Amino acid sequence: MTLEQIGQKAKEAEPLLRVMNGEKKNQVLLRAAEYLVKDTEFILSANETDMENGRERGMKEGLLDRLKLTEERIEGMAEGLRQIAALPDPIGGVISEWTPENGLDIRKVRVPLGVIGIIYEARPNVTADAFGLCFKTGNPVVLRGGSDAVHSNLAIVEVLQKALTDCGCPASAIQLLEDTSRETAAAFMKLNRYIDVLIPRGSAGLIATVVNNSTIPVIETGSGNCHIYVDEDADLQMAADIVYNAKTQRIGVCNACESLVVHRKVKDAFLPMLARKLSEKQVELRGDEAAREAVPSMKEASAEDWGTEYLDYILSVKTVDSLDEAIAHINRYNTGHSEAIITENKEHAEKFLQEVDAAAVYVNASTRFTDGFEFGFGAEIGISTQKLHARGPMGLEALTSYKYEIYGNGQVRG
Repeated sequence: MTLEQIGQKAKEAEPLLRVMNGEKKNQVLLRAAEYLVKDTEFILSANETDMENGRERGMKEGLLDRLKLTEERIEGMAEGLRQIAALPDPIGGVISEWTPENGLDIRKVRVPLGVIGIIYEARPNVTADAFGLCFKTGNPVVLRGGSDAVHSNLAIVEVLQKALTDCGCPASAIQLLEDTSRETAAAFMKLNRYIDVLIPRGSAGLIATVVNNSTIPVIETGSGNCHIYVDEDADLQMAADIVYNAKTQRIGVCNACESLVVHRKVKDAFLPMLARKLSEKQVELRGDEAAREAVPSMKEASAEDWGTEYLDYILSVKTVDSLDEAIAHINRYNTGHSEAIITENKEHAEKFLQEVDAAAVYVNASTRFTDGFEFGFGAEIGISTQKLHARGPMGLEALTSYKYEIYGNGQVRG
């Protein structure tokens, strides 16, 4: 099927999804969840092909972790669809209503965005998440996954389309570009006659390519150079536990901690303790001169380290003399994703919350919580790091727009 035909089919499905009632959408989502679990072996077999190819190409461990599917992860995908089905349908909801002096009854009502395109890399779980959120909000979705996950994505889409067909819905509610070439991706970014919004998910390079080349409006979802600042008034054991979780629980995700900022007053007490804990996972530390005084085995950080999203067992370490210096450093090098402060000082916490510019800002908690599941949204379409339309974990409401419905009784404008 050509790119043009895929776009046409998505556009044909749009009016059907736009008016589909919530009960029907939930029926499809629950059937899709059932089939994902039922066809686990089929999906895992396809995923193993992608994993073997990735290992042969020397793919980094963090990216292999993103690519890998397990029975547990497939069950997680299915649970995401069940959670979405259990959420209220936002479409048709009245956001506000009022009657101005002209007597018109005006309602602001939620509607779908339209046809959504998603370009993503080695994250096959995105395929099911994107379908669930887009379908629940009445948006057909066209997916362009990376070549690394092509077999996994094809298998998942086949299962989801089977659920759609079984429920009497158009299979074109979700479509996948089988051609993963750069040329097709470039043409996809110009398909604004069919695609209403484009959402890239992946590396900073992928996102920049889409932003710079797309003629379709883009919602940026984030690369994550996420920081944790250990304040002079921090509980150091709590800080060590949080940094360990944020860095090592899953290294290949955008909400993992990549950069540590430490107040100079606590570096000598904190950094050796943290280094011992992180050595359990063989985490490489790269620090400035003051940090290396506290941990002599630490490697020297370069200027590039402060702005790097490693997606690996590497952590940069910057020492600062004040909260203001920490905030300035974070605002300079962050990617607008997730930042955290560890402190027992309420004033410091409030200042950090107010002055750090990011989609999610934490006090005494791991950055790993920036996630649609953890925020109670069900699955997520991505973490938006921009400020227009949507910011942070993008659940159902982020995939809607609105229109005004106006009732009159004969008014004409004088």
